[in-house]
This record gives sequence, structure tokens and C-alpha cells, in this order.
Amino acid sequence: MQSTEPPSDGHAEVRIVAASPEVARRVAEILRHCFAATEQRSYPAGPDGGTRLDLTVDTTRPAEPAQSWLETSRPMEDGHRRR
Repeated sequence: MQSTEPPSDGHAEVRIVAASPEVARRVAEILRHCFAATEQRSYPAGPDGGTRLDLTVDTTRPAEPAQSWLETSRPMEDGHRRR
């Protein structure tokens, strides 16, 4: 059953749908390399096969390379990057 409540501030719910569990795990591993994340939960993707993998990432605790990307992607305020 899906939660209708949004994740807490600074967190994002991520759903990965892939043809195989291995592909979904590889994508989740990259996300965990960049952000603190919960343990993944996997499910069948549908009647035609595939895998759906859900996890929650904590964007308040980014690791490299996400940390540098987040810093450079913040909107400008009065000509200066917001921190």
C-alpha cells in the first residue's frame, strides 16, 4: 500500500522500475553512493515482468558527487549562490 503522505523535509521517495532486479539494484547503489538512503524494497513491476524498487533518500546528507552538484545547482540570490 502506498503512503499518501509526502516524505519529511529533505527526503525524497524514489521508485526505480527496470527489466531486471540487477539493473534496479545498480541504479539504487548509485543513489546510495550520493545520498544517505533507506534499505531498498523491491516488488514485481507488473504482469509483464520487471522489478520495481523503492527507497527513500536523505538529501540533507549528500555525499560526493551529489554534494557539489547540489551546491552549484542552487538558485542565485542577489548575485550569490544560496547556502
